[in-house]
Amino acid sequence: MSETTPSVFSKIVAREIPADIVRESDDIIAFRDIQPQAPVHVLVVPKTAQYSQVSELAASDPALLAQMVSVAQDIAEEMCDGQFRLVFNSGEAAGQTVFHVHAHVLGGNLAEGSLAER
Repeated sequence: MSETTPSVFSKIVAREIPADIVRESDDIIAFRDIQPQAPVHVLVVPKTAQYSQVSELAASDPALLAQMVSVAQDIAEEMCDGQFRLVFNSGEAAGQTVFHVHAHVLGGNLAEGSLAER
C-alpha cells in the first residue's frame, strides 16, 4: 500500500467498506474485528490516517491517544465488565498489518498466555 492509497480503516471511516461499528465520535471509530482473537475483540481507530504507529501518535497528539484509551475503557465496561487487554502492534514483525494506528480491545475470560502465537 502506498502512502496515497487509503488503508482499510480509512475506507471504513469513509463508509466505503462495511463494519460492525460499536462506538463513534468526531475523532474515533470502534468496530468489531473481522478475525477476532478473543470473545471480545474491538478495534479502536482514530479517524485521521496521519499516524501509522502508536509512538507517532503519542509524540504528536497525546490527547487523541488519551481519547482512544478512554473509548477502549468504555467499550470494555460495556462488553466485558471493564476487564480487558489493550494492545497496539507497532511494525510488521510485531503483527501490525494495517499501518493506520489502532488499538485492539480484547476481553472475555482470557487466561494468561491465551493470545500467544495465534
